[in-house]
Amino acid sequence: MKLKKISIAFLFLLFLPFWVMSQNENIDLSMIYKIKQEGLKNSSIEDLAFWLTDFVGPRLTGSTGNNRGNEWAKKKMEELGFQNVRIEAARDFSRGGWDNLKTYAAITSPYYTNFACNPVAWTGSTNGSVKGEVVLLDVKTETDLEKYKGKVSGKIVLMPSTSTYEISYEPLASRLTDAQLKDLSMASSSPQGRRQNFDFAAMSAQRALRTKILEFLNNEGAAVILNNSGTYNIPRSNGGNYTAGTKEPIAELNLPNEDHGRMERLLRHNVPVEMEVEIQNKFFDSPSVYNVIGEIPGTDKLLKNEVVLVGAHIDSWHGGTGAADNASGCIVMMEALRILKNLDVVPRRTIRIALWGGEEQGLNGSRGYVEKYLVDPTNKEHKPDFDKFAAYFNMDNGSGKYRGIYIQENELVRPVFEEWLKPFADMGASTITIRNTSGTDHLSFDAVGLPGFQFIQDEIEYGRGYHTTMDTYERLSMADLKQNAVITASFVYNAAMRNAKLPQKPAMKPRPETDRRMP
Repeated sequence: MKLKKISIAFLFLLFLPFWVMSQNENIDLSMIYKIKQEGLKNSSIEDLAFWLTDFVGPRLTGSTGNNRGNEWAKKKMEELGFQNVRIEAARDFSRGGWDNLKTYAAITSPYYTNFACNPVAWTGSTNGSVKGEVVLLDVKTETDLEKYKGKVSGKIVLMPSTSTYEISYEPLASRLTDAQLKDLSMASSSPQGRRQNFDFAAMSAQRALRTKILEFLNNEGAAVILNNSGTYNIPRSNGGNYTAGTKEPIAELNLPNEDHGRMERLLRHNVPVEMEVEIQNKFFDSPSVYNVIGEIPGTDKLLKNEVVLVGAHIDSWHGGTGAADNASGCIVMMEALRILKNLDVVPRRTIRIALWGGEEQGLNGSRGYVEKYLVDPTNKEHKPDFDKFAAYFNMDNGSGKYRGIYIQENELVRPVFEEWLKPFADMGASTITIRNTSGTDHLSFDAVGLPGFQFIQDEIEYGRGYHTTMDTYERLSMADLKQNAVITASFVYNAAMRNAKLPQKPAMKPRPETDRRMP
C-alpha cells in the first residue's frame, strides 16, 4: 500500500510540469466567442478574394501583376487600419521581370483545333506568327539528339513525353478522414509534405536530359518548343532557367497531356501535323523580391517589442489568378488581423503580417526577412530581433479548412496548442502532429530554431488547381477560409497575450561530420 502511494506521487510529479503548462493557458473564451462571431457573421473573405484574384490577376514573381498585387495589399492593409505598412525589399531576383502579352496555339492540319496552352515563364517570344510542321523529338538519351542535327531550324518542336494520363477513381477533392487524422497524429520518421512521394533520382536524370535537349534546340535555332505539362485539358505553369541579361530562351508552351498526346500519336502514325503559334513576352528589370508588411502594435511596456508573425506568399504562377496558391493564405491572414482590429483588441505583443514574395522560386521573401531581421546569413549570428520573436503561423495548403497543426518536432508546444484548439474541436480542428511538413515559408523560421508552424488542411483539388490555369476564384472554399481566419485570429490573439513566448525547440549539440554520412 505504501509503495503504491509512492508510485502515484512519483507519477504526479513526473507529469506536473505538463499539467501546469496546460493549466496556465488561460484561454479567454469570451474573446474566442467574439472572434467566432465577427469572423463567421461579418466576414470579408469573399471581398478580399475577389480583389486579390479577379481584380489583381496573376502575380508571377517580378511581373507587373506581382507589383500590382503588392500595391493592392498595401492599400488594403492601410484601409483596415494596420500600422507601419510598407512594401519592403527582401532579396535580389536573378531572373528579372517577365510578362506574357499574347499566346495562341492551334493545329491547322490535318484539321483545325485551338489548344488551351500556357507559356513557360521567362522564355522568349516567337517572331510573329509561326506556321509550319511539327517535329516530334523522339529522344531518350543524349546521343539520340544527333539524328536531329540540321532538321529543327525554324520548326515547331514537340518534346518527348514525360508523363501519360491515367484514369483515377479517386475524388478530386476530399476531407481528411478520422483515420487519416489519427495516423497523422502519430509520430513517424517519414518526411511529410507535398514532395515526399517524388522519385528524386528519376527526376534528376530527366532534368539533366532536358537541359541537354534545350541546349541543342537553342543551338539549332528551333522556333517553338511544346511540352506536355498538365492534364484534364489544363496546362500547368512553371518557369524556364533564365538569368536576367542573358540571351532570351526559345519560346516554350505547356500543353496538357491530352493535346500533346494527340499530336504525338498522329506523328507516330506518320500523319503530318501543322500548327500556328504566336507568343509575345516582355522582359524587363526587376531587381528585387518584395514583401508586404503591416502591424497591430503591441502595448505592453515589457512585451510590445516582441512579434507574433503571420504570413502567406502573395506571388503566384501566371496561368490562373493564384487563388488557392496562395491568395487563400493571404486573405485568411489579412482577415484574421481584420477580425482582431474590428474587435478593438489591444495586444500585449506586436502582431505583424507579412505577405511574402518569391516563394515559388525558393522561399525568397521569408528567407530574406530572416536574413534581414533575425539571423545573419554569413556568420549565422543572431540579430537583435531574434530574441524578440514570439511565433510564426503560415498558411499555404490551398483553401481547405484547418484540421490541426504541424508542430515541427517541437514537443514543448503540444500542451499549449492542445488548449488553443479545444474551442475549435466542433469545427474539425483538433489534430496535432509532431511531424514536419515541407515546401513553404514556415521552414525559413524553423530552420533557424524559431517556432514556425503550418496548419494541417484538407486537400482540395490539389492536382487540378495548383500551378495550373485553373487556379482561379472558383477553387476557393469560402466557408473553409472563414473558419481558417477565425482559428488563425485565435492563435494570434493567444500568442500575443500569453505571459511567455512560445517555447523554442531546445538547441542540440551539432553532430560531427562523420555522423552525417550515409551508412
